Amino acid sequence: MPENTCSGLSGDEARQLLAQYGPNVVTEEKPQNWLLFLHKFWAPVPWMLECTLILEAILGKWPEAIIITLLLIFNGVLGFSQERKAQSALVLLKERLRIQARACRDGQWQSLSAADLVPGDLVHVRVGDIVPADLHLSDGSILVDQSALTGESMPVECAAGDTLYSASVVRRGEASGKVTATGARSYFGKTAELVRGAGAKSHLEELVLSIVRYLVIMDVVLVAAILIYAAAKHVSLAEILPFALILLVASVPVALPATFTLATAIASLHLVHRGVLVTRLAAVEEAAAMSDLCSDKTGTLTQNRLSLSQIKTWPGVEETQLLGMAAMASDSATQDPIDLAILRKSAARIATLPDRQQFVPFDPATKRSEGVFMRDEAAWRALKGAPQIIAKLCNHTGWEQATTDLAASGARVLAVAAGPDGQPRFLGLLALADPIRPDAAEVVQHLQALGVRVRMVTGDSLQTARNVAISLAITGSVCDRNVLAEDCAVYAGVFPADKFHLVQALQKKGRIVGMTGDGVNDAPALKQAEMGVAVESASDVAKAAASLVLTTPGLQGVLDAVITGRRVYQRMLTYTLNKIIKVFQVALFLSLGFLIFHSFVVTPLLVLVLLFANDFVTMSLAEDNVRPSPKPDRWAIDTLVFSALLVALAWLIYIFAVYGVGRFLGLPLASVQTMDFLGLVFSGLANVFLVRERGHLWGSVPGRLLLWASLMDILVVSGLALMGWLMAPLPIVIIAGLLLATVFYTLILDQIKVPLLRKLTSA
Repeated sequence: MPENTCSGLSGDEARQLLAQYGPNVVTEEKPQNWLLFLHKFWAPVPWMLECTLILEAILGKWPEAIIITLLLIFNGVLGFSQERKAQSALVLLKERLRIQARACRDGQWQSLSAADLVPGDLVHVRVGDIVPADLHLSDGSILVDQSALTGESMPVECAAGDTLYSASVVRRGEASGKVTATGARSYFGKTAELVRGAGAKSHLEELVLSIVRYLVIMDVVLVAAILIYAAAKHVSLAEILPFALILLVASVPVALPATFTLATAIASLHLVHRGVLVTRLAAVEEAAAMSDLCSDKTGTLTQNRLSLSQIKTWPGVEETQLLGMAAMASDSATQDPIDLAILRKSAARIATLPDRQQFVPFDPATKRSEGVFMRDEAAWRALKGAPQIIAKLCNHTGWEQATTDLAASGARVLAVAAGPDGQPRFLGLLALADPIRPDAAEVVQHLQALGVRVRMVTGDSLQTARNVAISLAITGSVCDRNVLAEDCAVYAGVFPADKFHLVQALQKKGRIVGMTGDGVNDAPALKQAEMGVAVESASDVAKAAASLVLTTPGLQGVLDAVITGRRVYQRMLTYTLNKIIKVFQVALFLSLGFLIFHSFVVTPLLVLVLLFANDFVTMSLAEDNVRPSPKPDRWAIDTLVFSALLVALAWLIYIFAVYGVGRFLGLPLASVQTMDFLGLVFSGLANVFLVRERGHLWGSVPGRLLLWASLMDILVVSGLALMGWLMAPLPIVIIAGLLLATVFYTLILDQIKVPLLRKLTSA
């Protein structure tokens, strides 16, 4: 029987060598912070502001130049700080996602961080592993992918005596070997830490950028009209050009990159504390749109704590004989739960077993494992695997009913056979119980209540899968791997490679698919799915392909990701709506006001201050208190823009009314411009509260940061207007009256908005 003990380094020896050679990692060179900060000023949006700054300085308009400078610095600092926060999240992910290795320490196989490996360690690798250090193989035979090292796509066979390099991927088999080099001294030069960058642009960001392009086009048309009008009226170019540039700048989403980075970074940090590691920030938003989740059964919906529940021997076979042969086809070095359950049971009932000459580990393609030993001077094979596979090898019949009976309780059934090479005898069946996780049914029902169709995918038989599905209240048809294109609730008898085709089949039907997996053969499916999820026990290759990595068992992490993603969607929907509405309102008011009244309704300087006031509040939406959508989120561009335009027209009426009241009161133009500025600030704040809730604005309590930012905004701009700083002064009565009028108008507008925005979400 395979020994649980092994011959490797002691803990004291390992500590001494670790102090001598250092950790099995290579420290990455990080760019200087000051270079990252300066990079924030080298992009299309800052270029526009910088050009405007130069022009204002040339024209001698120093207040405007100072405001633009402050705006540049404000957004640069903001973007830099949020990127640092996102990078901090990734550093945390890397700490949590470091490769694990099976090493022999103090005479026992154990799992430890690859960073703790030292030269001389005895390490065991198997299918799906990324080799954690350079190894000299002592036993076993494996097929490895060295494309990360050599660029060659063809895998290489390695056996005892060969050298295995770090960062190679084990595609088949198992082997053990001594560590020869670690860290910077290894062939690859570093341990692969499988966290992909979080800089991938999300669909949501591309969507908003496309909307902004249309807004800029609209502004270009308005600016052209203003320039033509100014030329016809012989208005000085030095006077009109800064105004035209400011109008364009007002439509540029200066805070957009920082807002998206902040929202997703905060969400990813929240998920880390919930046991979900986000390997690319865009996955937070993909989770919001997921419509179907294909979930593994073992270890995800069940506890993956297998134990032998029943033993069914065939006539003439004793239980100890059946257990012994099952143990011969198992190995503790694999740390496979099936093998460990069998070895525990056999160790309690069998004293000794023949010496094993060779072990062939379980292969998903063959669905069996083998152990070779000598008996009566002849080579015998012990076989353990799927009943249909073992029965076919033995040319055995009559096993189906017994298998069905054992599987009726939801147990996983394996067959065992043994005999001379080429002449195996069918010995019997083993039923392994894997209890359903206590929280599985509740999580599945919660996901389905949120509009996510949960589909169970398992390699078990139809009967076993059906029983588990009933326990979890997963309703619908149960299919086998031959009908992956069908719309089924459960897919049984599935090979890992079938998952890829299942994902493709669902995507062809227009579904947004999530797929869980743990093995190397699951990697293509995890990468193909919009949201690939590597479960707690996943191999390193599966983690590399996945968008989310769970560090706790079960599907609770997926539920948390869906809810968090939908909250991010709601926050970004609010930001997008608010941005479109304010651009329509401000751009149309500035341009139409100039064309109709032949004067600046708001000075360019106050437009720049308005940008400050708007960004200060909208950034706080990244942590707003919102309710998640009750169903998968979809972006309806036409409805979004149309709804925003109607709300913007309502605010346009409001701001023209403010201008009219100022004129009616007989205020000088400078004071009217101050009123218009305050009206734009107050209506901008009101609009945030108006659109953040798809129902009535009192439907949910705003986030604390949003409330404080809004209050500070009101106090600052009111104080500037009262003191006459940067603008003509206004009495407190007019400021207070304008604020109250804005609140009253918002409540009226809220009654119109509810049916208008209901199409965007049914929340």
